[in-house]
Amino acid sequence: MYVKLFLVAIAAFVIDQASKWYVVWQLDLLNAGTITVWPPFLMFRMAWNEGINFGFLSLPPWVLISVALAICAGVLYWAREFKGWFAAILFGLIIGGALGNAFDRALHGAVADFLNMSCCGFDNPFSFNLADVFVFAGAIGLLIFGERLPKRA
Repeated sequence: MYVKLFLVAIAAFVIDQASKWYVVWQLDLLNAGTITVWPPFLMFRMAWNEGINFGFLSLPPWVLISVALAICAGVLYWAREFKGWFAAILFGLIIGGALGNAFDRALHGAVADFLNMSCCGFDNPFSFNLADVFVFAGAIGLLIFGERLPKRA
C-alpha cells in the first residue's frame, strides 16, 4: 500500500509543481497577472496565498508548513488501515497536494495559485492550484468511498 501511495503522492507533487512552474514562470503569469484560457470558464489569475484557504487565517509560513507536515503524518497513519490502488490514490493525492503547497511556502513564503473558474454570470474572485484540486479530490473520495475501501486484515 505504501509504495503505491508514495508513487501517487510523488506524481501529484510533480504535476503540481510542473504546472506552477509552467504557468507562473514560463507563461509569465507573475507579470501578466491574468491570462485568458477559455472564457468565461477558465482564466489563469495570479494570486499568492499566504493563508490556509482563499487567504483565510494568514499565519507565518513555518506554521502552515508544520501543519501540512502534521496532516501528512496523520494521513499516512490512517492509510495503514487500507489496501489497494484506489485507497493509495486517494491518500496519495492528499499527501502529494499538501506537500506541493508546503514546498511553495518553503520556497516563496506563500502558495502560488493561478486557476480561476467562473460560470454563468458569476465572476469568481479566487484562484487555486492543482495541489488544492488533489487534496480536495482525495478528501472527497475518502468521505464518499472510505467505508467501502478494502481494509487490511
